[in-house]
Amino acid sequence: MPTATVARLPGYLRVLHGLTADGVVTTSSEELAAGAGVTPAQLRKDLSFLGSYGRRGVGYDVLHLSEQISVVLGLTTQRRVVIVGIGNLGHALASYSVFAERGFAVVGLVDADPAVVGTTVAGMVVQPPSAVHDVVSGSDATIGIIATPAAVAQDVCDELVAAGVVGILTFAPRALRVPPHVDLRAVDVASELQILAFHDRRRTGTGA
Repeated sequence: MPTATVARLPGYLRVLHGLTADGVVTTSSEELAAGAGVTPAQLRKDLSFLGSYGRRGVGYDVLHLSEQISVVLGLTTQRRVVIVGIGNLGHALASYSVFAERGFAVVGLVDADPAVVGTTVAGMVVQPPSAVHDVVSGSDATIGIIATPAAVAQDVCDELVAAGVVGILTFAPRALRVPPHVDLRAVDVASELQILAFHDRRRTGTGA
């Protein structure tokens, strides 16, 4: 399955969850595509990789399609997550209720600040960096979220990988290196804003 298709599947699943909440049983490719922000043709092509083609004149069964996408994304089994860096962002992520709704459980929190270690956030006690291995192995976590300053992000990444994490989501504004068996996703909010600024400048002609 193409990487670009995989990247669009969570969007389809989000729309399907919304339709389910509204009591919708079947949906058309046009309705689902509009909700996900893609064309109907793109949607149908993406879903064809799942072996789901819908029924002419009827559309897609919302519950069945949700289950298909959940299986492909590996969401039928709850994924356990450890967050390293419990500043403002890490604190917000630890309390983010949507994680549980999407099949993820935050099971461990780690921070290097002595003033934060030992405090309770979202019902969990924040552990020191020396406890990363125990936190990961003791909770069977497979995913790590890095919400630390850039300067220490690579060290944190290495520690998570050594502890057994195989998927990392980083918010640190720097490139990280991981071994081939580890999947890395990066979210750089500042870079995204800079890209928006570029397009805004081209559109308005200001800031040249």
